[in-house]
This record gives sequence, structure tokens and C-alpha cells, in this order.
Amino acid sequence: MKLIHLSDLHLGKRVHECSMLEDQEYILNEILQKIDQEKPDGVLIAGDVYDKSVPSAEAVSLLDDFLVCLSKRDLQVFLISGNHDSAERMAFGGRLMERSGIHIAPVYNGTVTPLTLTDAFGPVDIYLLPFIKPVHVRRFFPDQEIATYTGALSAAIGAMELDPARRNVLVTHQFVTGAARCDSEDLSVGGSDNVDVSVFDGFDYVALGHIHGPQQVGRETVRYCGTPLKYSFSEAGHHKSVTVVELGEKGDVAVRTLPLVPRRDLVELRGTYQDLTLRDFYEGTGYPGCYVHITLTDEEDVPSAASKLRVFYPHLLKLDYDNKRTRAGMVLDMEEDTRQRSPLDLLDEFYEKQNGQPMGEAQRAFAQGLMEKIWEDEA
Repeated sequence: MKLIHLSDLHLGKRVHECSMLEDQEYILNEILQKIDQEKPDGVLIAGDVYDKSVPSAEAVSLLDDFLVCLSKRDLQVFLISGNHDSAERMAFGGRLMERSGIHIAPVYNGTVTPLTLTDAFGPVDIYLLPFIKPVHVRRFFPDQEIATYTGALSAAIGAMELDPARRNVLVTHQFVTGAARCDSEDLSVGGSDNVDVSVFDGFDYVALGHIHGPQQVGRETVRYCGTPLKYSFSEAGHHKSVTVVELGEKGDVAVRTLPLVPRRDLVELRGTYQDLTLRDFYEGTGYPGCYVHITLTDEEDVPSAASKLRVFYPHLLKLDYDNKRTRAGMVLDMEEDTRQRSPLDLLDEFYEKQNGQPMGEAQRAFAQGLMEKIWEDEA
């Protein structure tokens, strides 16, 4: 049984106000070429299909084209919603699409019925569990104490009644403790969304979404495939790919990756204005065709630096300085800085500035609990 694992397409995403739709269309076509080469039995799409819960018309159209292309191939598609998606909007039309081999997880209702594929070694049960919070699960298990994300996942998976003799695959969208994050992912209150990897012990392969860097967590068969494109400059060093999973007989799972080459790469460049505009610096590098973040090290600001640099780097998205002035404490991009930090960390810093001392453990616990309750009430 061969499966292709994708996630976090984030269709409709904008990076520093630059639309990524053309880049996304390009990379989806590249993924289709990989699928044609590999000829898998199924494609797993582990959430954050869209970048917003109410996606743009262009993003919806792009997903529609991609699913139509997949449905024309001899395979089955398994898709769940992530934290960026609206579970209700994603599930619309799902029962009709099943006739075309497109299986979309319904809104979580306390039960998850497996979808089964069969090969020479027997059945493979595929469970689709969309992004869930404790508040989503608690209402279906009133007799259980569900206060954490690990508790929520344990309850949801416990209700699946896995057959240990069969090969079991889970597609889900959560943050598993130990995974390496980057700036383009949502941060929770004090890491409260952590899920312990042990909850997945009953599965032969776990196709995860949510984390943008491809990686395994705990064991090789619990894996984030990562985004197909770089969505922030914190991902500049990532090597994007799709994950191929091959299941032999029970206990035999092989995982490998296929590299993806984007239409435009994201790169970070650093140096003086004079150095960066020398022909010898950029000629033959491909930098002029990339999305670029430039950090100038000139001690004096260069007048109209952005417009001048765009002559050499037409896709410049971000410009900042690193010099004595900025190192002395001037922050040029407060929004980017604060988006990397959790709300609890920001509150902690504010409290310390106001009171001359950090919050105590009891105060942090109270603040974290209050934030989580507010967010759950809004869910």
C-alpha cells in the first residue's frame, strides 16, 4: 500500500502582503507530477488546506482544480480540516465527493469511522481526525475528565476501537510535543496545545499536519510532511518535500521523501548596500528571481533603499537593518516580533514592566486558564 502524505497547503496565503496563489498553483502541479510518477493508492491531506476559515474565491477555485485532477487518477484522497480551516465549510459536499474518491472528514461528532483500502496483505484502516480542542471533545464524553489536548486526543482515539491485528493509519492535525516550530505557525497559550506522542501508539503510521518543517516525532512513522512551500523567512533553510509511505505486512512501514522545487525560493541576504548590489555578488546565484529578505549592515540608512534594491532583487519582500542603532534596542518590526510569541509570554512581559517583577506561578496558571476558557467559549 503506497500513500502520499501532504499537509498545510495554506491556499490563499499571503507572505508579507504578497499573494502566493501563483506559487501554490505551480507547486500543486509539481505534486501532481510526483503522484503520476509514484502511482500511489491514496493521498492523505492533513489539514490547513486553506489559510483562512473563510477562504478567498481564488483559493477555493485552486483547491477545486486540484481535487478534480486527483479524482481523475486511480487513487483515493483523504482530507481533514486544520486549525486554519472551517470544519463545516471543508465538510460541505463531502458525502457527494465520496463517489469520486474524495473522502473529507466530517465535523467531529465523537466517533470516527475508518475508511478501508485493501492490498495483497489485507485491509488498511484510515482514520480521519480533524483538528480538535478539548472543548470539542468534552461534550461527547461527559463522564471523562478532559482538560488537556493530550486528554482530548486520548478520548477521541480510545473511542475508535482500533483492531491491533490490522494496519491502522491516522490523519490528524495537532502539535505533538517535541516538534520543532517556526514563525509562520500559530502559537497557543503557554504551549497548552501540546499532545504527547504516546497517544498514537496504536497506529502504524500517523500523517500529521500543523508544523511547517518536515520531521518525525518520537518515531519515524509519526511524521509531519511540512508545507509544500516556504511561508515565512524562518523557513528559508527548510527543504520542502512530499512524504511517501509504503505499508507492507503489519509492522513493515517505509517512509521516504520527494523534494519539491518552488517557482520562487525564499532567501535571506545580509551585507552592506554596496556589497549586495555588486554584480559579482548576485550574478548566477538565482537571488534576483527569489523572494528576498535583506538585512543591511550599513551604519547609516540608505535613502530609498527598498526601491533601489528592487532594481537588483525585484521580489524583495522585507528589508531591515542590523547596525549599532538597531542593536541598541530599536525594533523595526514589532508586529513580526510579537507574532512569534505566545499571548502568555506577552502578558508576562507586560506584567513585569508594570510591576517590576515577573508573575508568580499561581498568577501564570490563572492567566493561562482564563485565556483558554475565553478561546474555548469562542470556538
